[in-house]
Amino acid sequence: MSGTAASQIEYYARALRAPRIGDAFRRLGDQARDAGWSHEEYLAAVLSREVSEREASGAALRIKAARFPGYKTLEDFNFDHQPTADRNLLAHLGTSTFVTEAKNVVLLGPPGTGKTHLAVALGVQAAKHGHRVLFDTATGWVARLQEAHSRGKLAAELTKLRRYSVLVCDEVGYIPFDQDAANLFFHLVASRYEHASLILTSNLAFGKPHTFHPTYASWYLIFMG
Repeated sequence: MSGTAASQIEYYARALRAPRIGDAFRRLGDQARDAGWSHEEYLAAVLSREVSEREASGAALRIKAARFPGYKTLEDFNFDHQPTADRNLLAHLGTSTFVTEAKNVVLLGPPGTGKTHLAVALGVQAAKHGHRVLFDTATGWVARLQEAHSRGKLAAELTKLRRYSVLVCDEVGYIPFDQDAANLFFHLVASRYEHASLILTSNLAFGKPHTFHPTYASWYLIFMG
């Protein structure tokens, strides 16, 4: 590749704000010559590098913006601790199709059964798939809505939150709500019905056999301690 052509590519990469092209085109050009790639194959490889790096960078930004309490993955989940957990179903939920369908995931069980790990892991997966996600505890969400309500901005806040494809709501029922708080939480859930997804964890009503079953709007994951 001539110096003039290389300089032009570097300029075009900067103009397009595509720095990975500027970083990779020489190395990929060497690979293309050695492997006998066509011009189309070389161009596809260069563009693929830019797109994949851009998507990875975008996912990292969405994960950071989600305010997760830590980074968790489905692969890191301790299935020995929950041996009856359906790996295939969790893998399906990890595709984030429930997000595109505006369905919910509800994880029920006593403390220490991995609910928060799975909630965060599913939220991370959604962020990787291009969805905006935001995490908080149930008390945190209620406090946010109480503050908005006190300013007469509750409807505007609920509209703003609907722009997030997924809200993760941890520890529902861990601290009981009074009637006003319960009403605000109901508004949050109702505002997202058939519009966007919730991932909720709760220690309420876990005295049932471990089972996974879909409803019209939700997947329920019930764990025994």
